[in-house]
Amino acid sequence: MDNDLIEEKPCPICDRPLTDKSASEHHLIPKTFKGKETVTLHNICHRKLHTVFTEREMLNYYHTIDRLLENEDVRKFVKWVAKKDPDYYDSSKDTKQRKSKRRK
Repeated sequence: MDNDLIEEKPCPICDRPLTDKSASEHHLIPKTFKGKETVTLHNICHRKLHTVFTEREMLNYYHTIDRLLENEDVRKFVKWVAKKDPDYYDSSKDTKQRKSKRRK
């Protein structure tokens, strides 16, 4: 792997090592709601969370790593992505449930 590890800790979602290329900051409480605390995740893990949950859901319930990992869609994703290279990225599509919650 030619990217440097950026932290000793792995991604709290998928438990793979984080690198310069693969990392981004996730606000546990969305910035929209004045959230300040962040955690470093893989880009693909971060994107997946935002395709599964609305910001309001993140504010009201899914504002900890443990709660995020309770969700079945997230658990399925973790099982799949755990086998990928730490720099792997693929865009995520919104789930049907998430799409139905969008404002029209």
